[in-house]
This record gives sequence, structure tokens and C-alpha cells, in this order.
Amino acid sequence: MERILERYERYCYAERQLQANEIEPNGNWTLEYSKLKARMEVLQRNQKHFMGEDLADLSLKELQSVEQQIDSGLKLIRSRKDKLLKEQNNLLAKKVKEKEKLLSQEAQCREQQQQLNHDWNSSNVHLMQTLTNSSYQMGGGSGEEDEDTPTGHRANALLPAWMLRHLH
Repeated sequence: MERILERYERYCYAERQLQANEIEPNGNWTLEYSKLKARMEVLQRNQKHFMGEDLADLSLKELQSVEQQIDSGLKLIRSRKDKLLKEQNNLLAKKVKEKEKLLSQEAQCREQQQQLNHDWNSSNVHLMQTLTNSSYQMGGGSGEEDEDTPTGHRANALLPAWMLRHLH
């Protein structure tokens, strides 16, 4: 339908050019003008038929031809739309994959950060225990706890002396 309208516009343009240029009609221009005018009339008539107008005057063969042209036009439109939808679908699928990859990378970074935090906390606890044991041994303790030692004092034995002052 669009091609028909474009051709119609070109023929109208050609007709206006002929009239605007006021070329003296010789055999070639007159013949070309009449051909263009006839084509334009056919296109106008076909356009009316495609729009559902003036169908009563058509024979069965002409109606079938119009129907076939409309069907082929619809098939072309549907194939273009299908192609466009497939392209959009592929683009969206690509974006989803990129987003999933990004989210996966973010999750891996979080896991690594958590592991680093855990390792750091573990090393700090180990360092605190080492410092506490050395502090306890410096303070005159044997480093071994008796069975008679109350549980509160056992926990305090793991803390350095300077931290014990704040607990009591």
C-alpha cells in the first residue's frame, strides 16, 4: 500500500513538474505525460479498491486479484513485524544475560568480602588469644587452669589485664 502511495506521489510530482515547466508539448513529452496520467488513474482506482471502495464494479477475477494483493501485503507486513519482534527479543535476551552475569559477579565479590572479613576476624581472635596467653603468663599465672577456677575467671584468663579492669 505504501509503495502504491509513493508511486502515486511521484506521478503527481511529475505531472506538476510538467505543468510548472510549461514545456512545449512535442511527441515524447505528450506520450510520457499521457502514460503517467494513465498510471496515476490506475493507482488511484487500485487505492480505492484496497480501501474497500468501488468494489461493486469489479469482476470476480479483479476481486480475486485485489484479495491476493492484500494478502501478499499482509504477509509482508507480518514477516517484517515478526523479524522486528525477533530482533527485539534477542536484544532483550542479551540484556538479561548481561544483567545475570553482573549479578553473579556482584555475588562473588560479596562472598569474597565476607570470606576476607571472616579470615580477618579469625586472625584477630587468634591474635587476642595469643596476647592474652602471653599476658596471663607474664602476670605470674601458669597458663593452665585449675578445675576449681570459677568459669568467670577462666573467661577472664583469655583477656589481657588492661581489659580485665573494665569488666569489674
